[in-house]
Amino acid sequence: MAWDEVMRTRWPFSALVGPDPAPGTQGGDGWALLVRPALLGFVALVAITAGVAQQSSPFALKKPGAWFFGVPAPGTVPSSRGLFLGLVAVYGGLVLLMRAWFGLSRSLSQVPGVPVRKLVAVLALWTVPVLVAPPLFSQDVYSYAAQGEMMSHHIDPYRYGPNTLGIGAPYQPLVDPVWGNTPAPYGPFFLWIDGLLTSLSFHHELGTVVLLRLLELGGVVLLAVAVPWLARSFRRDPGEAFALAVLNPVTILQLVGGAHNDGLMIGLLAMGLALARRGRPVAGIVLCALATAVKAPAAAGVIYIAWQWMGEGIPLRQRIRPLVTAGLITLAVVGACSVVSGLGWGWVANLGTPSTVTSWLAPATGIGILLSHLANALGLGVARHTILSLTRLLGGLVAAVAGVWLLVRSDRLGWLRAIGLTMMLVVVLGPVVQPWYLSWGLVLVAPVATGKARSMLIGLSIASAFIGLPGARQLLFDLLHANPLTVAVALLACLFILTVPLTPPARRGRPDRLAGGRGLSLTGPSTVSALRG
Repeated sequence: MAWDEVMRTRWPFSALVGPDPAPGTQGGDGWALLVRPALLGFVALVAITAGVAQQSSPFALKKPGAWFFGVPAPGTVPSSRGLFLGLVAVYGGLVLLMRAWFGLSRSLSQVPGVPVRKLVAVLALWTVPVLVAPPLFSQDVYSYAAQGEMMSHHIDPYRYGPNTLGIGAPYQPLVDPVWGNTPAPYGPFFLWIDGLLTSLSFHHELGTVVLLRLLELGGVVLLAVAVPWLARSFRRDPGEAFALAVLNPVTILQLVGGAHNDGLMIGLLAMGLALARRGRPVAGIVLCALATAVKAPAAAGVIYIAWQWMGEGIPLRQRIRPLVTAGLITLAVVGACSVVSGLGWGWVANLGTPSTVTSWLAPATGIGILLSHLANALGLGVARHTILSLTRLLGGLVAAVAGVWLLVRSDRLGWLRAIGLTMMLVVVLGPVVQPWYLSWGLVLVAPVATGKARSMLIGLSIASAFIGLPGARQLLFDLLHANPLTVAVALLACLFILTVPLTPPARRGRPDRLAGGRGLSLTGPSTVSALRG
């Protein structure tokens, strides 16, 4: 872009990012491409952390004891001071982060061959502000902490909700009231670890929350190892795959920032698929089974490993034995987790718990709500619950049929792309859509994403950062009524975001030549080799 070419040569941007790499720079140079988006992404995440730290910020829980700073003292009302600038900082930081991430992924697609270890440094830089920030955009981690407390006291979280701990107990006030009396839908492996972490924190609620966030960071570390393995096995550039999956805003903001247990699930799932791809299907099935014992959708990984166990182009009859074997291994692993945790199989009956939330973002639920309003307008007298149950059932059936179709055609489509699309369909056609659910499919598609699939991945990742995000109405109101000097500062910040240079300088010649011949071409046909045991 012309404005980008001009702005990158002017102060302070020239001083911030240093000189541009000269045309013909090899991909192995790395830092010349990474320093600008890495620093700007860090600035964006620091801004988000500062904005969320305001006492009246709607982006994090603001009850006494919810975090180490930025919450009101017991018995006081949260201060609204700095709310407007905090809203600007969060929304502006999100936009800047999206631009930095998109610019980084675009650069790596043009200049392949950047070492993954340098992208790991970017990941470390970006996670530091997120680890300092309170749990972002969700209260789920407080529910995890309360369920861990229940586990440590031998209270079955598959039968009782966190309110069982007692009104006024340290954990209970931090739990979202929606889930106060709701049994846990999570697998026994996660709840077993959850209970151990609660005991390790000496039953301190914030200590448990911190350990749970570090647990999800561990899941992202697994993902950071697995994604380059998968990309290399499909003859794709591991650096670009790392940027698309691990540096993805969903991963940074939701899995690490929000501390959702989807991070552990997807990390185990991706590592299991990567091990199977490297010729170790049994180890892969065990890890996918552990992922299933965190959240049930990871069972798709077991099915796909078994389906590809004997290779491609195999008749259905020859696939039955691997499927049965994989099923028995999974039952053994999950059964062992159920015994060790002492919880049994009660979680299976609770898998529909998330559907208690009514979300317009889920097509199956949104259509059901519209149909119920239409039925009431026509005087048909059909209960809303009945219509919602029907539309959600139809959505689940469509997802199941599409998933089977993708499995059967996975040899032609590519099995990693097929499982990623299956996971996305499970989310989109499910009863509720949450931003962090989208990570299930996005990170699996990333190692093989090209063309429209890559565009879809980027579009969904950017959109997910703003799904259900609060504070927009308050921000608009404050823009119209706030102090003019404050508004001017906010507009200057927005101007900075819009004019900051991100993209690399124009390069002449083919990207693979610029990579010095060491990078992998992303435009050539991929060879999808079979999983072999």
